[in-house]
Amino acid sequence: MRRTLSLYPYGAPRMLMTDRPTRRDFLSTTAAAASAAALAPAASALEQPSGPARFPKDFLWGSSTSAYQVEGAANEDGRGQSIWDEFCRRPGATYLGQSGDVACDHYHRYREDVALMKQIGLRAYRFSVSWPRVIPLGTGALNPKGLDFYSRLIDELLAAGIAPWLTLYHWDTPLALQHRGGWTSPDSSHWFGDYAAVLAKAFSDRVPYWLTMNEPRSFVGSGYRNGEHAPGEKLSLQEVMQVGHNLWLAHGRAVQAIRANAKKPLQVGIAPDCSPSLPASDSPADIELARAQTFAVPREAFEPGRWWTYNAWWFEPAFTGAYPADGLAALGKDAPVISAGDMETIGQPLDFFAINIYGGSLVRAAADGKLERVPFPTGFPYTAMDWQVTPDALYWAPKWLWERYKKPVYITENGLSCRDWVSLDGAVHDPQRIDFVGRYLLALERAMRDGANVRGYFHWSLLDNFEWAQGYKQRFGMIYVDFANQQRRVLKDSAKWFARVIATQGAAITT
Repeated sequence: MRRTLSLYPYGAPRMLMTDRPTRRDFLSTTAAAASAAALAPAASALEQPSGPARFPKDFLWGSSTSAYQVEGAANEDGRGQSIWDEFCRRPGATYLGQSGDVACDHYHRYREDVALMKQIGLRAYRFSVSWPRVIPLGTGALNPKGLDFYSRLIDELLAAGIAPWLTLYHWDTPLALQHRGGWTSPDSSHWFGDYAAVLAKAFSDRVPYWLTMNEPRSFVGSGYRNGEHAPGEKLSLQEVMQVGHNLWLAHGRAVQAIRANAKKPLQVGIAPDCSPSLPASDSPADIELARAQTFAVPREAFEPGRWWTYNAWWFEPAFTGAYPADGLAALGKDAPVISAGDMETIGQPLDFFAINIYGGSLVRAAADGKLERVPFPTGFPYTAMDWQVTPDALYWAPKWLWERYKKPVYITENGLSCRDWVSLDGAVHDPQRIDFVGRYLLALERAMRDGANVRGYFHWSLLDNFEWAQGYKQRFGMIYVDFANQQRRVLKDSAKWFARVIATQGAAITT
């Protein structure tokens, strides 16, 4: 019998007598124990692995980016303007007025970046297409140079043995369409369906995996409710929910267009984000309450500062063909107008459940059985984005999603921002990222051992990039980008570690 330490980041490390860690061993401790805790020191992340593979041979290891965050070349080769180009020109809209005009210059350096992906051993690369790069005005005339860029990128990936995962929309609406109402327009879903058809005709012979949208919840909440992201609107609740409905219709029409124009068999999904409620203890009452709360849609979830809490509103329509009943009841007169046939269009069959997960919040059952939110204790670990480090999010959310929707799960984003820089020895040492990803992957492994059908993990992000309103202040990449020094790329320690994780199917994750 060997002793193992709990890897949950809150709660003092507990010594367990077991042959192998069980699910219970890895669950969160109580909030009282958490107040005395700190992250358990990780073993050397760069040591050679000694142990069995943790993930199956066909597990898909990848990394993700988005067009506006990495491509640059904002005014080259016929690209049209997007809402983010306009938003970044507004005084005070982004950190130090920074923009994605140059970003990581991936548009010119994609071959170098694909070579680095191959060096890391990535088996998949998730990227998004810039809608205004391929259709400058959003509708009408195509831009051959824009289409050619993505065609060359796809060919480069395939030559390197890396599967392309194409996301149609990662928040960069063509500015010309915004001037026509953007996502508030009832025509928006038709614009998006036509755009999807263009890409399917151009790339479905080579791209096996398609995602219609990235994080519609975050785009709607930050762009149309809080005004913190492009297009910077602060609409009424009813208007915001109608925007969301238009996005759902756009998703459905895009799925139809992709399938209608597919040249080869392919798989289609959507990539929402999820902030699960996590049980504050391993009691059955806390676990069941956390599961129920993860999928609940109460009225408070629609308030300006709470948009990130209502997960199921952005799951159910695509996977069940209906909005959550509790959400519709909570919205009342603010619910979106649903026309005949809308839900049939929205609920197009999907092949998998892609999900972006960074962390969650703690809840427990009070003495009367009702929900009690548990605050994180003083000294709890936070990332540079001030997000809590909660590895169990990658245990509970995939487990519950698989149980509820019975679709194979892919983690299409997970990672953290660190204060990285080039050290005196010329390397970029990011032990916190290694520790973070290792903990989350161990949680994901546990979910798979407990029956969740999880088929892949994509790290966010491949490169340090333009982090929206945060500009270049945040560094999420496994590859350091020296923006002030000719865009020089440096593989961080985490990239070298991730290469070993991939090569050993997770055996390199030390505990």
